[in-house]
Amino acid sequence: MIKDSLFALLAAVLLSACSGHTARQQADGDTVALKYSSLLTIVDYDGYSVATIRNPWKEGMTLHTYVLVPRGEEREEGRGKMEEQSADWSDVAANATIIRTPIQRSAVFTTVHCSLLTTLGCGSQIVGVADSKYIKVPWIQEQIRKGNIVDCGNGLNPVVEKIMDIKPDVIMLSPFENSGGYGKVEDLGIPIVECAEYMETSPLGRAEWMRFYGRLYGQQQRADSLFAVVDSCYQVLKQQGTQSKVQGRSVLFDKIVGNVWYVPGGRSTLGRMIRDAGGHYPWSDDDQSGSLSLPFETVLERAGESDVWLYRYSSPHDTSLPELMSDHRGYDQLKAYRTGEVYGCNVEQSRFYEETPFRPDWLLSDFIQILHPDITNLPPLRYYKKIGKE
Repeated sequence: MIKDSLFALLAAVLLSACSGHTARQQADGDTVALKYSSLLTIVDYDGYSVATIRNPWKEGMTLHTYVLVPRGEEREEGRGKMEEQSADWSDVAANATIIRTPIQRSAVFTTVHCSLLTTLGCGSQIVGVADSKYIKVPWIQEQIRKGNIVDCGNGLNPVVEKIMDIKPDVIMLSPFENSGGYGKVEDLGIPIVECAEYMETSPLGRAEWMRFYGRLYGQQQRADSLFAVVDSCYQVLKQQGTQSKVQGRSVLFDKIVGNVWYVPGGRSTLGRMIRDAGGHYPWSDDDQSGSLSLPFETVLERAGESDVWLYRYSSPHDTSLPELMSDHRGYDQLKAYRTGEVYGCNVEQSRFYEETPFRPDWLLSDFIQILHPDITNLPPLRYYKKIGKE
């Protein structure tokens, strides 16, 4: 039976991806040369690929293993070759997921991945989203209004009946440490693509995941080409930053929320980008890739003398320094506030969250212009604006 032969092949693939054996299939695999990602490994075999995601929260552990099998492969290969390829294997490795490529129908739970997929020309392969009000991709919103894309509800607790109705090949969502799993979504039997690229410790490492997503959606060449452009532009900008006459300006990120000030960890992509832009980040010696939750006093002590203050906010209008001061009276103790070196990114009026994870070169351009006022040959600021007195 063709079905039995395909199962045997996939069993061999799964075991080759997860075990320590050195069998013929492993030896014949061609590891994709990823330049920056520390979490993702892709190995191409004859007729399929294996993608392995390292668990960013548990050292030495695997978060997920995927076997990418082209649609119709079992018909093209034929039973004889299938059995020959799988003859060396007798067990099926656990904790691996088979995905038929290219994905034709998907439920995508994050705005950043909706944005990337539309950029790669895969928008028509999205049939469902979650938290649609937060997805600021015009084409996606238009398709929701037309009924071509279904809003499946809250991403943390989606309406499973709606997911079942749209029959997606996969569900794309972001994993979190100690999340306790994905609840009822896991019981649907639909492959879950865990989009863990946000845990990469370098901006280009995160952006490089577009090469994995391109393979999933049948846009490998387009994704590889786009990443090559991003990489090249990023390196050129980084070189400009190092050659600037203005070096070492320090940067404070974001602002207090309630009683807590969340700042990017020293190993976060934002912290890395400030270094790449030729700036100084007060928490550069910190080893966290996520955010640090700190009281105002700690931030003031460590970063109160920072030359530049960059923060993100959500508002229907641009803010001002007096409006900023009304949020917290202690802001006037910050050097950057007193000197007027304050830049805000209004995420309601920009596509910061949609674009920057996979276009870090665009964000780096903003950082370099802000940190190096002597560099004047770059495009206008894309995300940040200098905050005025009115």
